[in-house]
Amino acid sequence: MSLAAETAQSSSPSAALPASLPWVTRLVSMDTVSRHPNFGLIETVRDDLRARGIESTLTYGRDGKWANLFATIPAHDGETNGGIVLSGHTDVVPVDGQKWDSDPFKPEIRDGLLYGRGTCDMKGFIGAALTLLPEIQQTKLAKPLHLALSFDEEVGCVGAPLMIEELVKRGVKPEGCIVGEPTSMRPIVAHKGINAYQCCVRGQAAHSSLTPRGLNAIEYAARLICYIRDMADEFRANGPFDELYDVPFTTAQTSTIEGGNAINTVPAECRFAFEFRNLPTLDPDTIFARIEQYARETLVPKMQREHAVGAIEFTKIAAAPGLDATEQAAITQLVRALTADQARRKVAYGTEAGLFARAGIPSVVCGPGDIQQAHKPNEYVSLEQLAACEGFLRKLVHGMSVEALAR
Repeated sequence: MSLAAETAQSSSPSAALPASLPWVTRLVSMDTVSRHPNFGLIETVRDDLRARGIESTLTYGRDGKWANLFATIPAHDGETNGGIVLSGHTDVVPVDGQKWDSDPFKPEIRDGLLYGRGTCDMKGFIGAALTLLPEIQQTKLAKPLHLALSFDEEVGCVGAPLMIEELVKRGVKPEGCIVGEPTSMRPIVAHKGINAYQCCVRGQAAHSSLTPRGLNAIEYAARLICYIRDMADEFRANGPFDELYDVPFTTAQTSTIEGGNAINTVPAECRFAFEFRNLPTLDPDTIFARIEQYARETLVPKMQREHAVGAIEFTKIAAAPGLDATEQAAITQLVRALTADQARRKVAYGTEAGLFARAGIPSVVCGPGDIQQAHKPNEYVSLEQLAACEGFLRKLVHGMSVEALAR
């Protein structure tokens, strides 16, 4: 039974409401599905921070209607470098075609669970962090604490790289990062990389009675798709393996396909999207190079023998590196101490932690909610998990105080 299921049984409507509930419900009420701008949410947070005397740095994407936010609560001596980042993404996945028992953007509590799109993934963590701001400001911090909110994580970690690039330019060098994706408040030290591509196979249209005069794009796309599946089968059979993952090998799949316009026409074009999720020990560029080489050296020459226009083109849709945190990293040891959890857990889903780690900021994933509830209809986070997150962050803040570090 998942932790979320356990808390569903143990929570009751009469239980004390978590302090973060107002912020979480406010955030969930904002429709930040990735196709919609997130700037309203970012403005809300920016204005609240500004009212508290905390300035934010925004980095923009997509016509200025989407933005990341990075803000720093300095140490007691004014130091803004070093310290720890609390990171969360502001976008959520669509609700189209899903059957909900309540409005996904009007949060509702039922039986100790808060329902709504993004409650679990991952506005619960963001709301808890914002709730702790007054307490953070009242604490005599030995090191700064940073808040990082990104856009378009759900479509391939598009926003965070812009924010991280800006941090590097400004010389901001946090010592560690906690990404608050839903982990049932258990530390996650590794996850796979995500790599998504669009492929366009170009052929030549012809009447289907004259197939030798055309070039069937769908048929050649099918050969490439089968090659990708063969690679996936090879990884499944031969590894490499890491048994700490729920799926202990690299995976690959074709997810969407479209092509052709009539039953009696040789299709001139076929487009499909594919992805692979690599163990962090495998180089994703090497995996893609195998696919591209097969297309270039095997398929395209065969296509062009049928018709000179034959071509295969690839476009990278998204890429996010895997995470493989070391046990020796200070942030790993800190999160383990705060959660009293020493188990090594690795997950197949991706997060922005890999991006921070690649920029030299050691990272761990730890946040409220069960990932099994993410992206589903009737998404929820338990009130107990929100309270646990608040307690975790409170211990983190107090542990960063001058008094605590002087002991």
